[in-house]
Amino acid sequence: MNLSKSRYTRGIQCKKMLWLEKYKPEEMDNINNESVFETGNMVHEVARYLFGEHINIDFNSNLEEMIKNTYLTIDSYKDVVITEASFKYLNNFCSVDILVKKNNKYELYEVKSSTELKDIYIKDISYQYYVLNSLGMNVTKTSLIHLNSNYVRHGNLELDKLFTFEDVTPDILKLQDEVKTNIEDIDKYMDSEIEEDKKITENCFKPYPCPFFKYCTRNLPINNIFDIASMRTSSKLKYYDQGICDFKDLLNTDIKDDYKMQIEYELYDKEDYIDKEYIKGFLKELTKPLYFLDFETFQMPIPLYDDVSPYEQIPFQYSLHYIEDKLYHKEYLAKPNIDPRRDLAEHLVNDIPLNVCTLAYNMSFEKTVIKKLASLYPDLHDHLMNIHDNIKDLMIPFKYKKYYNKLMKGSYSIKYVLPALFPDDESLNYHNLDLIHNGSEAMNSYANMGNLSEEDMEYTRERLLRYCELDTYAMVKIYEKLLEVIK
Repeated sequence: MNLSKSRYTRGIQCKKMLWLEKYKPEEMDNINNESVFETGNMVHEVARYLFGEHINIDFNSNLEEMIKNTYLTIDSYKDVVITEASFKYLNNFCSVDILVKKNNKYELYEVKSSTELKDIYIKDISYQYYVLNSLGMNVTKTSLIHLNSNYVRHGNLELDKLFTFEDVTPDILKLQDEVKTNIEDIDKYMDSEIEEDKKITENCFKPYPCPFFKYCTRNLPINNIFDIASMRTSSKLKYYDQGICDFKDLLNTDIKDDYKMQIEYELYDKEDYIDKEYIKGFLKELTKPLYFLDFETFQMPIPLYDDVSPYEQIPFQYSLHYIEDKLYHKEYLAKPNIDPRRDLAEHLVNDIPLNVCTLAYNMSFEKTVIKKLASLYPDLHDHLMNIHDNIKDLMIPFKYKKYYNKLMKGSYSIKYVLPALFPDDESLNYHNLDLIHNGSEAMNSYANMGNLSEEDMEYTRERLLRYCELDTYAMVKIYEKLLEVIK
């Protein structure tokens, strides 16, 4: 089997993952990595200019052509910076993000869109060094380049501040025997057509979620330890390793009460639990006019605007339902390809009066967004912080399981709570929306809007508005349900 650096890292995470990709690809779950891939491309394209002028080896489905073009470039220059330089040793292929040649000595740079150094990155670079070193290339330095989370853009991008360099050469050299052994083990494993039974371990979750997890747990009971919400993976694995997986068996352990509640409600089809006194106390703190607020945000690895750091949440949209004598709705959606924050902040202070009670679901997110806007715009600071200080969290009764039913499956996320409270209301079903069904799709759709035709842009805009509107309408319905159950 031909190895690449991505296949190598997957292989050392779990060889069976690679085996299933080859022999049973139909069992793979669709883990959407498209946005991760696009993010990585964006960072790579910017990082290439850290070394000034460079020559890029264009991608070609014929890997031999990429390798040929790499060697032609190397042979044509005494000193050169090459991006996506491609090499193959035996059946081990790699493309190096940035390769610097100086007097027949080479420096290898791996670019990551992360803001930190991770162990898996070291193993990735170790594999690349192994390939180049095995080909007789004198690699004198290997480094990781990743984003600096403390960088704040002011004016033009400062690449030397946006990126952080970590020299990992000593770590790489120590791992070379291990790389050789890993490659041999992977090759041997992949040659067998017999599927190996393999226990569930941390490697099923780290460093990346395995797309074959459902397949590998297909023989576990329908309700099992891995279905427990909010429990740490390490705790789940402790029970699993003891052979305690079934919900019925878990009830006979010292498992926490919150987890027992989920198990009992799903096993025994118990009636809804409603702590009326608690909910009455919660509702008593809410005063009319009552506002329901939800933001949509996007984040980019490369800051697009001033006063923005890598991956900072940028609000571009909000929905606002509010109850006075009846239910009203307001909304805001920024135009594409602009910094939306100032205009959004101005609309927000116009739409939410001073000293009113505002509800959010998981309010820490909305409060963080508002606090950042207040720090950016001193003239709007007091009004924004007044909104911030008067936000209350509709999630609280569900977080503390003061209202619970089996369909919540141990979770207090609105995506579980809403269908659990209104299982037959199709108007509250996100799956019935067109184009946009969750926050990730909203973020990606907005980020791409500027590339669309006028007709497609208007269609996307309408879909974004309807998605965000449902978020706050759902909150209204949940609030009304709380009022209903305390009667």
